[in-house]
Parts: sequence; C-alpha cells; structure tokens
Amino acid sequence: MKLVLYSGGGDQENLDLDRAFVEVLNKRNPVVTFIPSSSYLSEQEFKVFVKHYSKYRISRFIHFPIDVPFDRIMFSEVMRSDAIHLAGGNTFYFLRSLRRAKLLNELRRFVDRGGVLTGLSAGAILMTADIEMAAYPEFDRDENSVGLKNLAALGLVDFAFFPHFRNSPRYDAVFKKYSRLKKKMIYACPDGAGIVLNGPELRFIGKAFAFSDGHKFTIN
Repeated sequence: MKLVLYSGGGDQENLDLDRAFVEVLNKRNPVVTFIPSSSYLSEQEFKVFVKHYSKYRISRFIHFPIDVPFDRIMFSEVMRSDAIHLAGGNTFYFLRSLRRAKLLNELRRFVDRGGVLTGLSAGAILMTADIEMAAYPEFDRDENSVGLKNLAALGLVDFAFFPHFRNSPRYDAVFKKYSRLKKKMIYACPDGAGIVLNGPELRFIGKAFAFSDGHKFTIN
C-alpha cells in the first residue's frame, strides 16, 4: 500500500512530504490525477496543483471532477494513473460525491494494484475508516451541509487522521476525550506535516501528535 496523507500548508512547508511522495512514486514521467472535492473553481485549483508538482519533473496530469458527469473513457485513464490525489475541501460533500460516483471501491482497487494515493486535508481523512474527524472539534469542523448520514470512507488505514492541528490545550482536551471514548488512535498533524505509508513502513514527516486512550504523545 502506498499512501501519502498531507495535513495542509504551502509549498515550502510541504517540501519534505513532496520529496517523500516522489520517492514512493519512483517512476519516470508518471501520470498524476487530481480529483477535486468539488468541481466549483476546480480548474484554478488544478492549475495550482500542476504548477506545484511540475517542479518535481512531473508533466502528465489529469483533472477529474467527480460531482459532475464524467466520461467512462476518461475514467479508465484515471484508473491507469500512477498516482491519484484527493484534494482538500468539504469532507462530507467529497465523500458523498465519491459514493454517488461509485468510486470508493475503485480507489481501493487502485491502491491494491500498487497505485499511489495521496490526500490533502479532507482527501487524507477519506483514507481512514470514516470521516468523523471532519466533525471534530465543534469549534473547527466541516459543515455537513449535505446531511450525510453514512460516514464510512475508504478504510485503508486503522487510525484516525486530523489535519491542520493546533498544539493547544483546547484541541488536546477534545482529542484526549475522543480517543478514550472511541478506543481509536488519532494522528494529528499541523500544516506541513503528514504521514507516508510505503508497504509495511509508516513514516511521519514533520512534527506530529498521537492521541490514544486519553493520552497525548509527541512524534518526531
């Protein structure tokens, strides 16, 4: 399994994560697909994405919005990509779109075949078992404006992931309580930090934090 979970942040903040992604990708002239969380303004997001990753000698990109009708031939090309990136945005809307487009199982198969799946913020949360983290904490959460009830996501990892983490007592209290109640490991990453899975190896890039059974631990 080859996954890269980005928290967020600018180009300079994510240099080490980007280098780790290129290392995991390990292919000359790869094809990278960009899946936005919403088609609205996604052309501009795609241009920014292309400009950013072109610095790593990647020149073949596909823009693939999923909340509008898409061509099955284009879909076949997407599934033959070397890497697929799930962008940031509203996690609830994104998951609903993936489910409606019947892409959850397709993305699981893509990963099983050895494709590299990356995600930024919402896109990273989607790799976990469910998107409950998008609803926490109540002072910093996505709005479930689509009224999504089924929060089950890709289920590629056995931990919860929280992006844009701020290292403060306010956040600590929420996640200590959540980890104790849910009996689930939470990895919380500030912008510029993230997680890389390459086969059996799980690696943290940048300073990250773990919450387990009501306790907090610092990683890196």
